[in-house]
Amino acid sequence: MPLEIIVLHSQPLRPVTSVPSRPRVVELASRQPILQIALDLTSLEDALLLASRLRRGLGDSGWLAEAGTPLIKSEGLRSVSLLARVVDPVPVVADMKTADTGALEAELACKAGASVVTVLGLAPDETIEAAVRTAHNCGMAVAVDMLGVRNVLERVEELEPLGVDIIELHVGIDVQRALGLTAAELRGLVSKIASKFNGVVAVAGGLNESTAPAMIEAGASIAIVGGAITRSRDPVGMAKKILKAIQSVSR
Repeated sequence: MPLEIIVLHSQPLRPVTSVPSRPRVVELASRQPILQIALDLTSLEDALLLASRLRRGLGDSGWLAEAGTPLIKSEGLRSVSLLARVVDPVPVVADMKTADTGALEAELACKAGASVVTVLGLAPDETIEAAVRTAHNCGMAVAVDMLGVRNVLERVEELEPLGVDIIELHVGIDVQRALGLTAAELRGLVSKIASKFNGVVAVAGGLNESTAPAMIEAGASIAIVGGAITRSRDPVGMAKKILKAIQSVSR
């Protein structure tokens, strides 16, 4: 294990008070398109090394670092804590995909240093409300992942009164592989969500340099990109290209 990773492991948890606040994350997305880089890796060492390269290459504005679900399940919430240190002050998204115990999981994400926590749109309203209350009390935003939701527009209308900050339209990896479908095919739905939801819209699912800008044109504020960056021979260069492409879109 590289020395820099060992040093990171030895450091205490970052104080929750230093986490970028909910208004800041939402404000960032309202001012300019944001690139959220999904680190859907299973090795903490690999994730932190890549995050460190991205932080040096991209600077500290215009992007979010996501501790992907596979990373959190493989390495635990320490992955969120260490990622937050590596990319500081870039906000970190804890992709928990919470389905139950909303308050508990939001509290865990907050203590780990996350600025955004994800909850499934399929979760009961009570779970989402509990996550929102806890997250907002500690300065986090809540993103609701619409993975698997059948009637997305109807669910968006139900979610807005619950106080969620971000709606994430998501085409999952299994669906991409089985059907050859990516989020790029859902531009019309993105536009409808953006017109209905008085908050931030994010899109995930097979996006790349060519397709991410179209999601911003359709009304999304956050383009979530994983494999196109993490599997690239030049991850930092690819991230720069995508960031430049989405920020060149007139809104």
